[in-house]
Amino acid sequence: MLDFACGSGSLLLNVRKKVSRAGGTIGKIFGQEKNITTYNLARMNMLLHGVKDTEFDIFHGDTLVNEWDMMREQNPARKPSFDAVVANPPFSYRWTPTDALADDVRFKSHGLAPKSVADFAFLLHGFHFLKDEGVMAIILPHGVLFRGGAEERIRTKLLKDGHIDTVIGLPVNLFYSTGIPVCILVLKKCKKPGDVLFINAAEHFVKGKRQNQLAPEHIAKIIETYQHRPEKIERYARRVEMAEIEKNDFNLNISRYISTAQAEDEIDLLEMNQEMRTLEQKISDAKDKHNAFLKELGLPLLP
Repeated sequence: MLDFACGSGSLLLNVRKKVSRAGGTIGKIFGQEKNITTYNLARMNMLLHGVKDTEFDIFHGDTLVNEWDMMREQNPARKPSFDAVVANPPFSYRWTPTDALADDVRFKSHGLAPKSVADFAFLLHGFHFLKDEGVMAIILPHGVLFRGGAEERIRTKLLKDGHIDTVIGLPVNLFYSTGIPVCILVLKKCKKPGDVLFINAAEHFVKGKRQNQLAPEHIAKIIETYQHRPEKIERYARRVEMAEIEKNDFNLNISRYISTAQAEDEIDLLEMNQEMRTLEQKISDAKDKHNAFLKELGLPLLP
């Protein structure tokens, strides 16, 4: 029996589809959305796709200040927790971190995200409610991978505690709201391997007039790579030990670990020399032929 939590109504339906294909059984889907329009659309999507109103509970309220009474349960035995947490929060959202939030159980172990970008605040909110054996996936801008300050401290602790499992780079212009490239961070509370899997899927997409799209084969390749965690796939994926990440000051910028540069073709100098000789001979023959015509016409010859 699976329970889901989601910070954005736009991904609730996708989660349900994927689990259904995998043969899982859903207990209930929980979602939270501050924007009233998106909140109503999320509820409508549930109903239009055959999800009974008893199978989901979407709350209209602010995730960051935790307005949902259910999520503020202090009794550890009754605290809500979820097998899967999926979130697509607003990128680089400005918020107002307070002293009370600094002492909030969701944030106090890692610290507060800066007021200019609440990306890690959304991440820590979802991560707090994840079961020990659960999996969390959140879509965020690439800045979370390398920005310094408070975000660096949060990222470093998550890495040292072994919670960041996979970093997936996605193509640009996938979303209506922004054209910037984004990434998916996959987190676990009880991750066994002492490494992080990097997947660079940024170059694998179908180009559209207004938006790019991930084709089924692109999605399948990401999933297969995630499931099998290969040591390395040239220019696409690599499993990186924590020691190397630490040497890079816990910077998770994908380009640090996966090279996308293509090797230039080797030039055969002897072959190139022969081609130049052939071209020079053709130029000489053409000039001689042209000068013959000029001579007949009584015009000056080419030098």
